[in-house]
Amino acid sequence: MPAYEKFCSKLAMGIKASDIRELLALIKHRRDVISFAGGIPDPKLFPKSELADISREVILKYGDEALQYSETKGLIELREILSDFMRRVKGIQADPEDILVSTGSQQALDIVARTLIDPGDVVVTENPSYLAAIGSFKMAGARLVGVEMDDNGMDTQKLEEKLKALKKNGERVKFIYTIPVGHNPAGTSLTLDRKKHILELAEEHDVLIVEDDPYSYIIYEDGVDSTSLKSMDKYDRVIYLSTVSKILAPGLRIGWIVSPRDLTRRFELVKQYLDLHSPTLTQFIVAEAIKKGLIDRMVKVATPYYKSKRDAMLSAMEDYLPDYAHFTRPIGGLFVFVWVNKEGFNTTKMLETAITKYKIAYVPGANFFVDGTGFNTMRINFSYPSHDEIYEGVRRLARLIKGE
Repeated sequence: MPAYEKFCSKLAMGIKASDIRELLALIKHRRDVISFAGGIPDPKLFPKSELADISREVILKYGDEALQYSETKGLIELREILSDFMRRVKGIQADPEDILVSTGSQQALDIVARTLIDPGDVVVTENPSYLAAIGSFKMAGARLVGVEMDDNGMDTQKLEEKLKALKKNGERVKFIYTIPVGHNPAGTSLTLDRKKHILELAEEHDVLIVEDDPYSYIIYEDGVDSTSLKSMDKYDRVIYLSTVSKILAPGLRIGWIVSPRDLTRRFELVKQYLDLHSPTLTQFIVAEAIKKGLIDRMVKVATPYYKSKRDAMLSAMEDYLPDYAHFTRPIGGLFVFVWVNKEGFNTTKMLETAITKYKIAYVPGANFFVDGTGFNTMRINFSYPSHDEIYEGVRRLARLIKGE
Protein backbone atom coordinates (compact mmCIF):
# COMPACT_ATOMS: atom_id res chain seq x y z
CA MET A 1 0.00 0.00 0.00
CA PRO A 2 1.41 3.44 -0.92
CA ALA A 3 2.30 5.95 1.77
CA TYR A 4 -0.55 8.25 0.83
CA GLU A 5 0.51 11.09 3.12
CA LYS A 6 3.37 11.97 0.77
CA PHE A 7 0.80 12.72 -1.93
CA CYS A 8 -1.23 15.07 0.26
CA SER A 9 -0.82 18.83 0.16
CA LYS A 10 0.54 20.80 3.09
CA LEU A 11 -2.94 22.26 3.47
CA ALA A 12 -4.58 18.83 3.72
CA MET A 13 -1.95 17.58 6.14
CA GLY A 14 -2.35 20.63 8.32
CA ILE A 15 -6.14 20.54 8.64
CA LYS A 16 -7.38 19.79 12.14
CA ALA A 17 -10.59 17.79 12.36
CA SER A 18 -13.68 19.70 13.47
CA ASP A 19 -14.35 18.56 17.02
CA ILE A 20 -18.06 19.13 16.50
CA ARG A 21 -18.29 16.99 13.35
CA GLU A 22 -16.15 14.25 14.88
CA LEU A 23 -18.14 14.36 18.10
CA LEU A 24 -21.50 14.18 16.34
CA ALA A 25 -20.32 11.17 14.33
CA LEU A 26 -19.08 9.49 17.51
CA ILE A 27 -22.30 9.86 19.48
CA LYS A 28 -24.79 9.57 16.62
CA HIS A 29 -25.84 6.06 17.59
CA ARG A 30 -25.22 6.38 21.34
CA ARG A 31 -28.76 6.58 22.66
CA ASP A 32 -27.43 6.58 26.21
CA VAL A 33 -25.54 9.87 25.70
CA ILE A 34 -27.32 13.18 26.14
CA SER A 35 -25.84 15.50 23.54
CA PHE A 36 -25.37 19.21 24.14
CA ALA A 37 -22.82 19.25 21.31
CA GLY A 38 -24.00 20.36 17.85
CA GLY A 39 -25.96 23.49 16.99
CA ILE A 40 -28.78 21.27 15.77
CA PRO A 41 -32.36 22.48 15.35
CA ASP A 42 -35.01 20.29 16.92
CA PRO A 43 -36.40 18.10 14.10
CA LYS A 44 -39.83 18.32 15.75
CA LEU A 45 -40.00 21.81 14.25
CA PHE A 46 -39.17 20.77 10.69
CA PRO A 47 -42.20 21.61 8.51
CA LYS A 48 -42.07 18.22 6.79
CA SER A 49 -45.61 18.24 5.41
CA GLU A 50 -45.32 21.78 4.02
CA LEU A 51 -41.90 21.10 2.51
CA ALA A 52 -43.18 17.88 0.96
CA ASP A 53 -46.02 19.80 -0.70
CA ILE A 54 -43.65 22.54 -1.87
CA SER A 55 -41.16 20.01 -3.22
CA ARG A 56 -43.85 18.23 -5.21
CA GLU A 57 -45.20 21.53 -6.53
CA VAL A 58 -41.71 22.71 -7.51
CA ILE A 59 -40.89 19.53 -9.43
CA LEU A 60 -44.25 19.44 -11.20
CA LYS A 61 -44.29 23.16 -11.99
CA TYR A 62 -40.59 23.95 -12.52
CA GLY A 63 -39.16 20.46 -13.06
CA ASP A 64 -37.23 21.21 -16.24
CA GLU A 65 -35.43 24.09 -14.47
CA ALA A 66 -35.41 22.74 -10.91
CA LEU A 67 -33.59 19.55 -11.93
CA GLN A 68 -31.14 21.29 -14.24
CA TYR A 69 -27.84 23.14 -13.80
CA SER A 70 -28.31 26.80 -12.87
CA GLU A 71 -26.45 30.09 -12.55
CA THR A 72 -23.46 30.22 -10.18
CA LYS A 73 -24.75 33.36 -8.48
CA GLY A 74 -28.04 31.63 -7.70
CA LEU A 75 -31.51 31.52 -9.20
CA ILE A 76 -32.74 35.00 -9.99
CA GLU A 77 -36.13 33.98 -8.55
CA LEU A 78 -34.53 33.21 -5.18
CA ARG A 79 -32.28 36.27 -5.21
CA GLU A 80 -35.25 38.53 -5.87
CA ILE A 81 -37.21 36.91 -3.04
CA LEU A 82 -34.22 37.16 -0.68
CA SER A 83 -33.87 40.83 -1.59
CA ASP A 84 -37.46 41.44 -0.54
CA PHE A 85 -37.13 39.19 2.54
CA MET A 86 -34.07 41.03 3.87
CA ARG A 87 -35.62 44.44 3.24
CA ARG A 88 -38.79 43.40 5.05
CA VAL A 89 -37.26 41.47 7.95
CA LYS A 90 -33.80 43.01 8.44
CA GLY A 91 -34.05 46.46 6.87
CA ILE A 92 -31.26 45.57 4.41
CA GLN A 93 -31.50 47.16 0.98
CA ALA A 94 -29.88 44.71 -1.42
CA ASP A 95 -30.26 44.50 -5.16
CA PRO A 96 -30.65 40.88 -6.37
CA GLU A 97 -27.41 41.37 -8.33
CA ASP A 98 -25.58 41.99 -5.04
CA ILE A 99 -26.69 38.62 -3.62
CA LEU A 100 -24.82 35.34 -4.07
CA VAL A 101 -26.54 32.10 -3.05
CA SER A 102 -24.19 29.69 -1.24
CA THR A 103 -24.36 26.05 -0.21
CA GLY A 104 -25.05 26.88 3.41
CA SER A 105 -23.40 29.72 5.26
CA GLN A 106 -20.28 27.60 5.80
CA GLN A 107 -19.56 27.77 2.08
CA ALA A 108 -20.17 31.52 2.29
CA LEU A 109 -17.40 31.73 4.89
CA ASP A 110 -15.11 29.64 2.69
CA ILE A 111 -15.79 31.85 -0.34
CA VAL A 112 -15.09 35.01 1.66
CA ALA A 113 -11.87 33.53 3.02
CA ARG A 114 -10.62 32.35 -0.38
CA THR A 115 -11.47 35.69 -1.99
CA LEU A 116 -10.11 38.10 0.59
CA ILE A 117 -7.29 36.42 2.50
CA ASP A 118 -3.68 36.01 1.47
CA PRO A 119 -1.30 34.09 3.76
CA GLY A 120 -0.17 36.39 6.57
CA ASP A 121 -3.19 38.69 6.44
CA VAL A 122 -4.83 39.52 9.76
CA VAL A 123 -8.48 38.80 10.53
CA VAL A 124 -9.88 40.28 13.74
CA THR A 125 -12.57 38.27 15.51
CA GLU A 126 -14.43 38.13 18.76
CA ASN A 127 -12.73 35.90 21.31
CA PRO A 128 -14.39 33.39 21.53
CA SER A 129 -15.77 33.10 18.01
CA TYR A 130 -17.45 30.56 15.72
CA LEU A 131 -15.01 27.68 15.35
CA ALA A 132 -15.85 26.80 11.72
CA ALA A 133 -15.21 30.41 10.70
CA ILE A 134 -11.89 30.26 12.54
CA GLY A 135 -11.06 27.10 10.60
CA SER A 136 -11.93 28.64 7.22
CA PHE A 137 -9.81 31.71 7.87
CA LYS A 138 -6.85 29.65 9.08
CA MET A 139 -7.05 27.40 6.01
CA ALA A 140 -6.71 30.52 3.87
CA GLY A 141 -3.56 31.50 5.79
CA ALA A 142 -4.93 34.22 8.05
CA ARG A 143 -3.41 35.23 11.36
CA LEU A 144 -6.28 35.66 13.82
CA VAL A 145 -6.40 38.36 16.46
CA GLY A 146 -9.10 38.05 19.10
CA VAL A 147 -10.95 40.82 20.91
CA GLU A 148 -12.39 40.26 24.39
CA MET A 149 -16.15 40.14 24.92
CA ASP A 150 -18.52 40.99 27.73
CA ASP A 151 -22.29 40.67 28.19
CA ASN A 152 -22.79 43.16 25.35
CA GLY A 153 -20.63 41.34 22.81
CA MET A 154 -17.30 42.49 21.42
CA ASP A 155 -15.66 45.24 23.48
CA THR A 156 -15.25 47.87 20.77
CA GLN A 157 -12.90 50.00 22.85
CA LYS A 158 -10.50 47.06 22.93
CA LEU A 159 -11.17 46.51 19.22
CA GLU A 160 -10.04 50.08 18.61
CA GLU A 161 -6.87 49.49 20.62
CA LYS A 162 -6.11 46.30 18.67
CA LEU A 163 -6.65 47.98 15.30
CA LYS A 164 -4.37 50.88 16.25
CA ALA A 165 -1.64 48.49 17.43
CA LEU A 166 -1.91 46.36 14.28
CA LYS A 167 -1.70 49.45 12.09
CA LYS A 168 1.31 50.74 14.01
CA ASN A 169 3.06 47.38 13.50
CA GLY A 170 2.41 47.49 9.77
CA GLU A 171 0.07 44.50 9.82
CA ARG A 172 -2.35 44.02 6.93
CA VAL A 173 -5.85 43.68 8.41
CA LYS A 174 -8.40 42.49 5.85
CA PHE A 175 -11.61 42.36 7.86
CA ILE A 176 -13.36 42.18 11.21
CA TYR A 177 -15.44 39.02 11.59
CA THR A 178 -18.41 39.35 13.94
CA ILE A 179 -21.64 37.62 14.92
CA PRO A 180 -23.34 40.71 16.34
CA VAL A 181 -26.71 39.22 17.28
CA GLY A 182 -27.23 35.86 19.00
CA HIS A 183 -23.51 35.20 19.11
CA ASN A 184 -22.13 31.68 18.66
CA PRO A 185 -20.96 30.51 21.15
CA ALA A 186 -21.78 33.22 23.71
CA GLY A 187 -25.38 34.11 22.84
CA THR A 188 -24.73 37.83 23.39
CA SER A 189 -25.78 40.78 21.23
CA LEU A 190 -23.95 43.99 20.47
CA THR A 191 -25.55 47.22 21.64
CA LEU A 192 -26.51 49.77 19.01
CA ASP A 193 -23.68 52.08 20.12
CA ARG A 194 -21.12 49.32 19.68
CA LYS A 195 -22.46 48.50 16.24
CA LYS A 196 -22.02 52.13 15.24
CA HIS A 197 -18.52 52.11 16.70
CA ILE A 198 -17.48 49.02 14.70
CA LEU A 199 -18.69 50.64 11.49
CA GLU A 200 -16.78 53.82 12.29
CA LEU A 201 -13.62 51.87 13.10
CA ALA A 202 -13.83 49.92 9.83
CA GLU A 203 -13.99 53.18 7.88
CA GLU A 204 -11.22 54.82 9.92
CA HIS A 205 -8.85 51.87 9.54
CA ASP A 206 -9.88 50.95 5.99
CA VAL A 207 -10.97 47.38 6.71
CA LEU A 208 -14.06 45.37 5.81
CA ILE A 209 -16.60 43.78 8.16
CA VAL A 210 -17.92 40.26 7.69
CA GLU A 211 -21.26 40.05 9.50
CA ASP A 212 -22.38 36.47 10.14
CA ASP A 213 -26.09 36.41 10.92
CA PRO A 214 -27.71 32.97 11.29
CA TYR A 215 -29.41 33.61 14.63
CA SER A 216 -30.90 37.10 14.78
CA TYR A 217 -34.30 35.82 13.65
CA ILE A 218 -34.63 33.95 16.97
CA ILE A 219 -34.48 36.50 19.81
CA TYR A 220 -35.85 35.68 23.27
CA GLU A 221 -35.96 39.01 25.08
CA ASP A 222 -37.84 42.25 24.42
CA GLY A 223 -35.72 45.33 23.99
CA VAL A 224 -32.71 43.55 22.48
CA ASP A 225 -31.30 45.46 19.55
CA SER A 226 -31.28 43.06 16.59
CA THR A 227 -30.37 45.67 13.98
CA SER A 228 -27.98 44.27 11.41
CA LEU A 229 -24.71 46.04 10.71
CA LYS A 230 -25.48 45.80 7.00
CA SER A 231 -28.65 47.85 7.39
CA MET A 232 -26.58 50.59 9.09
CA ASP A 233 -23.68 50.47 6.63
CA LYS A 234 -23.31 53.89 5.02
CA TYR A 235 -19.67 53.18 4.17
CA ASP A 236 -20.39 50.08 2.03
CA ARG A 237 -17.91 47.99 4.03
CA VAL A 238 -20.14 45.19 5.37
CA ILE A 239 -20.31 41.73 3.81
CA TYR A 240 -23.45 40.08 5.17
CA LEU A 241 -23.93 36.30 5.50
CA SER A 242 -27.08 34.42 6.45
CA THR A 243 -28.82 31.07 6.02
CA VAL A 244 -32.11 29.19 6.31
CA SER A 245 -30.48 26.41 8.34
CA LYS A 246 -31.78 27.60 11.71
CA ILE A 247 -35.14 29.00 10.54
CA LEU A 248 -36.26 26.34 8.05
CA ALA A 249 -34.04 23.24 7.74
CA PRO A 250 -30.24 22.79 7.61
CA GLY A 251 -30.50 19.88 5.16
CA LEU A 252 -31.57 22.27 2.41
CA ARG A 253 -28.03 23.76 2.52
CA ILE A 254 -28.98 27.24 1.35
CA GLY A 255 -27.25 30.40 2.56
CA TRP A 256 -26.36 33.71 0.95
CA ILE A 257 -23.89 36.58 0.81
CA VAL A 258 -24.80 40.25 0.36
CA SER A 259 -21.87 42.41 -0.66
CA PRO A 260 -20.82 45.41 -2.76
CA ARG A 261 -21.21 44.46 -6.42
CA ASP A 262 -17.50 44.38 -7.25
CA LEU A 263 -16.98 41.87 -4.44
CA THR A 264 -20.07 39.88 -5.41
CA ARG A 265 -18.53 39.29 -8.81
CA ARG A 266 -15.27 38.13 -7.19
CA PHE A 267 -17.19 35.78 -4.89
CA GLU A 268 -19.08 34.41 -7.88
CA LEU A 269 -15.85 33.62 -9.74
CA VAL A 270 -14.45 31.77 -6.73
CA LYS A 271 -17.68 29.78 -6.28
CA GLN A 272 -17.61 28.69 -9.94
CA TYR A 273 -14.65 26.45 -9.17
CA LEU A 274 -16.03 25.14 -5.86
CA ASP A 275 -19.37 23.62 -6.87
CA LEU A 276 -20.57 25.37 -10.08
CA HIS A 277 -23.74 26.36 -8.22
CA SER A 278 -25.78 25.52 -5.13
CA PRO A 279 -28.49 22.85 -5.61
CA THR A 280 -31.12 24.16 -8.01
CA LEU A 281 -33.94 22.09 -6.52
CA THR A 282 -33.45 23.34 -2.97
CA GLN A 283 -33.10 26.92 -4.21
CA PHE A 284 -36.57 26.63 -5.75
CA ILE A 285 -37.90 25.05 -2.54
CA VAL A 286 -36.52 27.85 -0.38
CA ALA A 287 -37.87 30.49 -2.76
CA GLU A 288 -41.35 28.99 -2.51
CA ALA A 289 -41.07 28.60 1.27
CA ILE A 290 -40.33 32.30 1.66
CA LYS A 291 -42.97 33.32 -0.88
CA LYS A 292 -45.65 31.26 0.88
CA GLY A 293 -44.75 32.76 4.29
CA LEU A 294 -43.49 29.44 5.68
CA ILE A 295 -40.27 30.91 7.09
CA ASP A 296 -42.18 33.74 8.80
CA ARG A 297 -44.45 31.15 10.43
CA MET A 298 -41.47 29.02 11.42
CA VAL A 299 -39.79 31.93 13.21
CA LYS A 300 -42.98 32.63 15.17
CA VAL A 301 -43.12 29.01 16.26
CA ALA A 302 -39.41 28.47 16.86
CA THR A 303 -38.80 31.54 19.04
CA PRO A 304 -41.08 30.62 21.99
CA TYR A 305 -40.21 26.93 21.55
CA TYR A 306 -36.49 27.49 21.90
CA LYS A 307 -36.99 30.14 24.57
CA SER A 308 -38.66 27.53 26.78
CA LYS A 309 -35.64 25.24 26.28
CA ARG A 310 -33.23 28.08 27.01
CA ASP A 311 -35.13 28.87 30.19
CA ALA A 312 -35.04 25.20 31.19
CA MET A 313 -31.28 25.11 30.59
CA LEU A 314 -30.65 28.26 32.66
CA SER A 315 -32.91 27.00 35.45
CA ALA A 316 -31.12 23.64 35.54
CA MET A 317 -27.72 25.33 35.61
CA GLU A 318 -28.79 27.56 38.48
CA ASP A 319 -30.01 24.48 40.38
CA TYR A 320 -27.11 22.10 39.71
CA LEU A 321 -23.88 23.85 38.71
CA PRO A 322 -21.45 24.87 41.48
CA ASP A 323 -20.79 28.52 42.29
CA TYR A 324 -17.43 28.42 40.50
CA ALA A 325 -19.14 27.68 37.17
CA HIS A 326 -20.19 30.84 35.35
CA PHE A 327 -22.53 30.74 32.35
CA THR A 328 -23.97 33.18 29.84
CA ARG A 329 -27.65 34.04 29.57
CA PRO A 330 -28.19 34.09 25.80
CA ILE A 331 -30.65 36.58 24.33
CA GLY A 332 -30.74 34.63 21.06
CA GLY A 333 -29.24 31.70 19.25
CA LEU A 334 -29.01 28.11 20.47
CA PHE A 335 -26.14 28.02 23.00
CA VAL A 336 -25.04 28.67 26.56
CA PHE A 337 -21.31 29.16 27.15
CA VAL A 338 -19.85 27.91 30.44
CA TRP A 339 -16.63 28.85 32.29
CA VAL A 340 -15.42 26.57 35.09
CA ASN A 341 -13.12 28.43 37.47
CA LYS A 342 -11.48 25.35 38.96
CA GLU A 343 -7.75 24.72 39.04
CA GLY A 344 -6.65 22.36 36.26
CA PHE A 345 -10.13 21.92 34.83
CA ASN A 346 -9.71 21.13 31.11
CA THR A 347 -12.87 20.44 29.11
CA THR A 348 -10.88 19.07 26.16
CA LYS A 349 -9.13 16.42 28.24
CA MET A 350 -12.33 15.58 30.12
CA LEU A 351 -14.54 15.03 27.07
CA GLU A 352 -13.89 11.29 26.79
CA THR A 353 -14.73 10.87 30.47
CA ALA A 354 -17.85 12.99 30.00
CA ILE A 355 -19.06 10.70 27.22
CA THR A 356 -18.05 7.30 28.60
CA LYS A 357 -18.65 7.77 32.32
CA TYR A 358 -21.23 10.52 32.62
CA LYS A 359 -22.98 9.92 29.27
CA ILE A 360 -22.98 13.62 28.41
CA ALA A 361 -21.48 15.43 25.40
CA TYR A 362 -20.51 19.08 24.93
CA VAL A 363 -18.11 21.02 22.70
CA PRO A 364 -14.81 21.94 24.41
CA GLY A 365 -14.55 25.71 24.51
CA ALA A 366 -10.90 26.04 23.52
CA ASN A 367 -11.98 25.43 19.92
CA PHE A 368 -13.66 28.84 19.91
CA PHE A 369 -10.68 30.87 21.15
CA VAL A 370 -8.06 32.22 18.74
CA ASP A 371 -5.38 32.83 21.38
CA GLY A 372 -4.88 29.33 22.78
CA THR A 373 -7.01 29.91 25.87
CA GLY A 374 -10.46 28.71 26.91
CA PHE A 375 -9.57 25.22 28.12
CA ASN A 376 -11.85 25.70 31.12
CA THR A 377 -14.89 26.47 28.95
CA MET A 378 -17.53 24.56 27.03
CA ARG A 379 -20.39 25.29 24.63
CA ILE A 380 -23.74 23.80 25.57
CA ASN A 381 -26.58 23.49 23.04
CA PHE A 382 -30.18 23.59 24.25
CA SER A 383 -32.16 23.45 20.99
CA TYR A 384 -31.89 19.70 20.32
CA PRO A 385 -32.41 17.87 23.66
CA SER A 386 -35.83 17.60 25.28
CA HIS A 387 -36.69 19.42 28.50
CA ASP A 388 -36.18 16.23 30.51
CA GLU A 389 -32.83 15.62 28.80
CA ILE A 390 -31.78 19.20 29.54
CA TYR A 391 -32.36 18.78 33.28
CA GLU A 392 -30.80 15.32 33.43
CA GLY A 393 -27.90 16.37 31.21
CA VAL A 394 -27.08 19.41 33.34
CA ARG A 395 -27.27 17.24 36.46
CA ARG A 396 -24.69 14.90 34.88
CA LEU A 397 -22.60 17.86 33.78
CA ALA A 398 -22.57 19.18 37.35
CA ARG A 399 -21.32 15.81 38.62
CA LEU A 400 -18.53 15.90 36.01
CA ILE A 401 -17.50 19.41 37.05
CA LYS A 402 -17.52 18.52 40.72
CA GLY A 403 -15.67 15.25 40.08
CA GLU A 404 -18.38 13.14 41.75
